[in-house]
Amino acid sequence: MTTTITITGAGGQIGYALLFRIAAGDLLGPDENVRLRLLEIPQGLGAAEGAALELQDGAFGLLEHVEVTDDAAVGFDGCDLALLVGARPRGPGMERADLLAANAGIFGPQGAAIAANAAPGVRVTVVGNPANTNALIAAASADGVPAERFTALTRLDENRARAQLAQTLGAPVHTVRRVPIWGNHSATQFPDISHATVGGAPVAEALAQIVGDVPTWLDETFIPRVAKRGAEIIEVRGSSSVASAASAAIDHVRDWVQGTEDWTSAGVVSHGEYGVPEGLISSFPVRSVDGAWQIVEGLELSDRARARIDASVAELVEEREAVRSLGML
Repeated sequence: MTTTITITGAGGQIGYALLFRIAAGDLLGPDENVRLRLLEIPQGLGAAEGAALELQDGAFGLLEHVEVTDDAAVGFDGCDLALLVGARPRGPGMERADLLAANAGIFGPQGAAIAANAAPGVRVTVVGNPANTNALIAAASADGVPAERFTALTRLDENRARAQLAQTLGAPVHTVRRVPIWGNHSATQFPDISHATVGGAPVAEALAQIVGDVPTWLDETFIPRVAKRGAEIIEVRGSSSVASAASAAIDHVRDWVQGTEDWTSAGVVSHGEYGVPEGLISSFPVRSVDGAWQIVEGLELSDRARARIDASVAELVEEREAVRSLGML
């Protein structure tokens, strides 16, 4: 079997961090050959072509072919998996409406190109921010492609949350489970420990023995640090998080394709679950079953959790309405 994978913004840092792990089999396993399509804007073609040369020099046994292009029709031709990484970052003095308009000009045409050229079963993961609304724009522009095929990456937020809990509890991170992210991939996101476990025991009980007042620690330490982790990395490293974002994207796509044993987090289209307006792409606790994300339903939500989810969803509604006002939905 051979899978065709398209990466947009492939000449950027996250794209660069993705390419070699995909070629090495970290995404689809040691038995799946891959073809890579590196889609860039004209100014980024040189960086993408340089990465393609390095991929060739890596002599990856699973990598059948690499193609570099600035033509979306070529980039998405026969694509099975698309990782939409390239996006317009927010510049100094840029208003939210300007940011949304700039990204609509990127993700709208990409959605249309996916509908026209990709394989019938294409799965799309939007990494470029604002990821939820960019995924919504792409899905709305992809006539004939089910909205469920478009997702936004919130796995990075979940990974950050699990890592912070593991560090606080002094536990291996793989023992911390069921820490879903709700809402938007933004400062309003809600990392939820209500159903989380560590080594099979409730996380809240373990935290109480260490931090004492768990609700205060969550509100004043945990949730802000998860939400602002990207800014913290920029301050310390001098540039944005790259390898961790690429790693989370690989986690997301691998689980989508291969299935999950337990909950994880993904921005998926709402059908009204948990009161989230239908059609929004919001992060939920999800499972992957038979190649499709399924929202975990029936969870009890405290008043505190409900308020935080509602605030993040309200931000998503505002973003959707701002894009609609520009005539882009």
